[in-house]
Amino acid sequence: METDQKSQQQALLSTPSRKMPEPLENGHHAQLSSGPSTRLGREDSKLRRSQTEKQQPESVDDLLKCVAQNLGFSQEKPVAAFTIYKCLLHWKSFEAEKTSVFDRLIEVMGSALEDQDNNDHMAYWLSNTSSLLFLLQRSLKASGSMQKPPAGASFFARMTKSFRSSSANLQAGVLSQVEAKYPALLFKQQLSAYVEKIYGIIRDNLKKNLSPLISGCIQVPRISKGAAFQKCEGLQGYHSPAGLWQSIIECLNKMMGTLKDNFVPPILVQNIFTQTFAYINVQLFNSLLLRRECCTFSNGEYVKSGLAELELWCAEADVEYVGPSWDELKHTRQAVGFLVCFFSCFLVG
Repeated sequence: METDQKSQQQALLSTPSRKMPEPLENGHHAQLSSGPSTRLGREDSKLRRSQTEKQQPESVDDLLKCVAQNLGFSQEKPVAAFTIYKCLLHWKSFEAEKTSVFDRLIEVMGSALEDQDNNDHMAYWLSNTSSLLFLLQRSLKASGSMQKPPAGASFFARMTKSFRSSSANLQAGVLSQVEAKYPALLFKQQLSAYVEKIYGIIRDNLKKNLSPLISGCIQVPRISKGAAFQKCEGLQGYHSPAGLWQSIIECLNKMMGTLKDNFVPPILVQNIFTQTFAYINVQLFNSLLLRRECCTFSNGEYVKSGLAELELWCAEADVEYVGPSWDELKHTRQAVGFLVCFFSCFLVG
């Protein structure tokens, strides 16, 4: 009897048992069997994906090293912006659920902001970031599960719309509609913030260079005192009344040349000068209001002659680059006209 029981136990132990499939991460159970073709398909897909993941980091490193340098322009288009766009399109990074390439590109752009006093450097990056942003705005569309954010009324929301009219040199085949995932859409938002940041740096640099000159232009300089006026960067100092206004003109010309040489989109250049002229208007108008010694006939004539120089500069510049900049000086022009007219009538009377 005992011998029979032992033989039965040995038979049970020697019988091959079937293990239950372990639950997967998504909560489902693996199938007990799968066909050879299915397994081969999965293994082939994994192999291709692993090879791509191994090759891409080296390619990304090469791209980052490349675009960190000044690549210049080709046919008035920034080479770095189009290189980045083409690589991301080729790697299908816009459609990736997870990727580090966007974060690394943002780091490169962030390092570019360290040299903020170099207007040529800033203009180069403004041209590249704004062009890349335009390409993303035109080609990326949110996936079905993600709602596309509504277009805002801010300047940078309107910028890409205005970009279209000034982008005739873009080839139609360059842009491709891509269903973007979250990392790509986040990158587009970060890129927009960088465009706004660099734009503000350039505008403020121009204001900073003009500020000491404007303060001297509100009142006729007393040459006898030999007062020294601060210079605009890279320009000669002037001590004559006409010389100070000429310094302002040269500052404007220098910035205009820098922006044009780097092919910054006209819509951005136009807004930089429009806001700068608004700044000049505020400084001059407030000085007339707050400084009683400036409200004289001679000062009125002096400022009026300077405004005529600015009007001539706006007339000679391309309209697409200066836009309505001259209109921003309306209040100062009215105040100076009233000042000159009032004293003229007073002297005649």
